[in-house]
Amino acid sequence: MNRVSPLVVACVAATWVVWGSTYLAIKFALISFPPFFQMGTRFLAAGGILLLWTRLRDHLLPTRTQWRNACVVGALMLGGMGCVAYSEQTVASGLVVAFIAVTPATIALMNLFFGIRPSKLEVAGMIVGLAGVLFLVRGAGFSASPAGLVAVAAGNVSWALGSVLSQRKFVLADGAVGFASEMLCGGLFLMLVSSLAGERFHWPPQPLALWAWVYLVFFGSLIAFSAYMVLLARTRPALAASYSFVNPIIGMLLGVTLGSEVVTSHEWWAVTVIVCGVILLILGKRQ
Repeated sequence: MNRVSPLVVACVAATWVVWGSTYLAIKFALISFPPFFQMGTRFLAAGGILLLWTRLRDHLLPTRTQWRNACVVGALMLGGMGCVAYSEQTVASGLVVAFIAVTPATIALMNLFFGIRPSKLEVAGMIVGLAGVLFLVRGAGFSASPAGLVAVAAGNVSWALGSVLSQRKFVLADGAVGFASEMLCGGLFLMLVSSLAGERFHWPPQPLALWAWVYLVFFGSLIAFSAYMVLLARTRPALAASYSFVNPIIGMLLGVTLGSEVVTSHEWWAVTVIVCGVILLILGKRQ
């Protein structure tokens, strides 16, 4: 039996626990930081810190082709994060993270275009997960905000497409240099969207919003996002996507207890169905 390296264990823990908490942090940061501006500044700060660290340590920079790849993948994946932040203006953070749990199913569907066919168990997981999402969006949280629903759905598709292309077509530079370039390019793209949308930053930011933004930079981006990219590069896709069945539970519990969000029994049941679908999907990938 192959041993799992401590690095992989740490990365899995970061994507499971830290990422589950970032959705509530995004909600808190929205008090002063509008969605695309919040995500753009967050990733520019994290990417700048990470690139400076790698430059001082290894004297490495991405090639021109790797910068191009970072622009494509960063715009898709981090642009998807901007859509998620936008949706949280009108939808509870716990419900948003529950919807995002179907990302592995979206990735599996997109991999069909690269000749990767899902197993029967994976297909069953996708069907169950889709049923859970349909059940979820019929609840009070999403039915009250069609714009929020469209935004989170677009974010899910964009993130999944970026994840697939980062493995198949637009490979990033190795290690932290690649993660840094992706965050910088994605951050610039989000700032462009913010400018076009006419967003306004509220200065000075409220203390809760500022601390939430700092948490997103260091824990959500430098730690959890980098951990996810490590898992994509070094492990099976099933393990990299395993955060999807833990994040909804953590996100919803934090939203209810710390964010004073209201989640109905209908929505809890929908999340249960989604998590069951994700578990089936991941078990199918292991086979």
